[in-house]
Amino acid sequence: MPGSFHDIAAHRYFPGDDIELVCCDTFEQVFRAMASDDDLLALVAIENTIAGSLLHNYELLRESGCTIVGEQKLRIKHSIMCLPDEDWSDLSEVNSHPVALMQCRNFLSLHRELKVVEVEDTAGAAADISNRQLRGHAAICHRDAAGIYNLKVLEEGIETNKHNFTRFLVLAAPGKAADMRDVNRTNKSSIVFSLPHEEGSLSAILSILSFYKLNLTKIQSLPQIGREWQYLFYVDLTYTDPSRYFLAIDAIKPLTQELKQLGEYEDGRESI
Repeated sequence: MPGSFHDIAAHRYFPGDDIELVCCDTFEQVFRAMASDDDLLALVAIENTIAGSLLHNYELLRESGCTIVGEQKLRIKHSIMCLPDEDWSDLSEVNSHPVALMQCRNFLSLHRELKVVEVEDTAGAAADISNRQLRGHAAICHRDAAGIYNLKVLEEGIETNKHNFTRFLVLAAPGKAADMRDVNRTNKSSIVFSLPHEEGSLSAILSILSFYKLNLTKIQSLPQIGREWQYLFYVDLTYTDPSRYFLAIDAIKPLTQELKQLGEYEDGRESI
């Protein structure tokens, strides 16, 4: 939705480009849209520095067949906004997504006069106030939403934690991915693999990655449904030499039951 954090991250990743949004209500809808049109790109949140990984999105990504072609790291900054002709004294209610409200709990504790109401989307709260001219209502969302929905920002930076970042993945169909990036110029990769239920199987994989001088920046294990006590390992790797990365992949493949390269891309920049 225009003004949402996904929208902001997309414009940060494609600065100056004319982006046509295909808005989806759920992440499942995002991947269904990708499956129906190979020309689409998707931008999907995968990890937050406070809330952790979005585990379901890992599964959706693995099952989709989409390829990661990039990432964007966005600092999550919240502002409170209302109709242009209103002010603090006019407000009685504040609306936002429950996660955003939680991230602003210290600020909200100072404004107990405001009734806190959860809605489905941060930018959706701003759009609703604007479209319905809801007097006495305020929205908590990114400040860019104020310009989109003609609202007035009352205060910026109301989030409790100033070091809150979300990492978004840019996804493409495999055929389109080949045209969007040169794998020989990448420095990061995401892979997923399963291992035989044997002692030392994961240690052997990690030793090989270390031998090829790959930096493991994240490892996330998820249970395999229907296979008790067996797991999928989602791993992010950074490297300075793509050729060493591909050699490492070839070396660990025989030790895995299944290995899938989700994509090679450039380590994402942080933006506000």
